[in-house]
Amino acid sequence: MEVSRRNFLKISGVGVAATTLGLNLDPVEAKAQELAIQHAKETTTICPYCSVGCGMIVHTQGDNVINVEGDPDHPINEGALCPKGSSVYQLRDNKARITKPMYRAAGAAAWQEVTWEWALDQIARKTKATRDASFVPTSKIKVKEKVAGVEVEKEIEAEVNRTMGIASVGSAALDNEECYLYQKFLRGLGLVYIEHQARI
Repeated sequence: MEVSRRNFLKISGVGVAATTLGLNLDPVEAKAQELAIQHAKETTTICPYCSVGCGMIVHTQGDNVINVEGDPDHPINEGALCPKGSSVYQLRDNKARITKPMYRAAGAAAWQEVTWEWALDQIARKTKATRDASFVPTSKIKVKEKVAGVEVEKEIEAEVNRTMGIASVGSAALDNEECYLYQKFLRGLGLVYIEHQARI
């Protein structure tokens, strides 16, 4: 590296000033080497946002999340995180985060806090009412048959047991086993419109 005369004078001036004024940089260097996460608990997890499934390391001290970073040992993201993944700590430490179920009645302007028991009971009641109102046990379908060597199309009544009034969009945060159980549950209700966030 070539040092110009101007840079040499600047470097010399700073060195002389530091020596003359007696600046000791040891405490500054020691402070700079302390990491905020050095005594934190490390937990590996998966980012809950999209269907990529990036690995994350969450550092906690007590009940507080103090740092979130990409997991360099994870085969998918190898330590990298997108902006949403980097801000995942805000899922917990966010003053605007709603931690209890909220309900807004039809036509009302304000939300009100309700209990989990009431909210789950309402979801179950409305799901059953919608399913009962839109349930189709049978449907007419057209089939082709050969009658005396001639292909004939006829209409028959077929059992379908489906509901067209409910649709579902699955979450990419579910693992394979959870998706399997969720699919079984939806098929048991008779849903036809089943989609998954990873395909959208």
